[in-house]
Amino acid sequence: MQKLNESLWVFEGSNVSFFTMPFSTRMVVVQLADGKLWVHSPIKLTDALLQEIQQLGEVGYLIAPNHLHHLFIDQWQKAFPDALTYGTEEVAKKRSDLKFDGVLDSSQTENLPWHKELDQLLFTGSRAMEECVFFHKASNTLIVTDLVENFRPDFFKPWQRVIAKGVGILHPNGKMPIDWRLSFLFSKAEARQHIQTILSWKPETLIMAHGVIVEENASEFLKRSFAWLTPIL
Repeated sequence: MQKLNESLWVFEGSNVSFFTMPFSTRMVVVQLADGKLWVHSPIKLTDALLQEIQQLGEVGYLIAPNHLHHLFIDQWQKAFPDALTYGTEEVAKKRSDLKFDGVLDSSQTENLPWHKELDQLLFTGSRAMEECVFFHKASNTLIVTDLVENFRPDFFKPWQRVIAKGVGILHPNGKMPIDWRLSFLFSKAEARQHIQTILSWKPETLIMAHGVIVEENASEFLKRSFAWLTPIL
């Protein structure tokens, strides 16, 4: 557990395999003003992790920000039956076996229980995937899952490193994976608007689910990472 702010923690999970490539897992927990915990992209729930979470407070909300980040939601729902689960429409359709209490999008966000502490935006424009991204106002932190990936080169075996470099997800030049980028071929203007909104939040820190956290100058990192949308501004 890494504490990045008085109300924000990062938890590292085990690796999962995706198309023969290892992917690290990472969860972000925010303690809201009412004391409830907002849990973004829950990782595998071990006994040790359960103890740490219980020491922080009551789990109020479970967040599945895109249709790839759902593997461990069921474990958390069973452990915290009173928690409300929110996901994008895509993940709700994919995991019809899970109960979702609300949909993540960019409309009527003022009705969400965390809206005073977290801004959010549904990053659309691609048929491949939509992702809901969040901005923690108190710490100026942008929270994403796959919108940006930024792996250390030594995380991979040599042959995997070659693939990761081609995909564009190696630190310090991490970005959106190339397959997702290509799916914006005819909707770059829409994606550009989303990035402009994100940059207007002026994030200083960038936490992604996979790779090295950007702990300063996150806005500049994002401008470089999304240069494929040029011009951004």
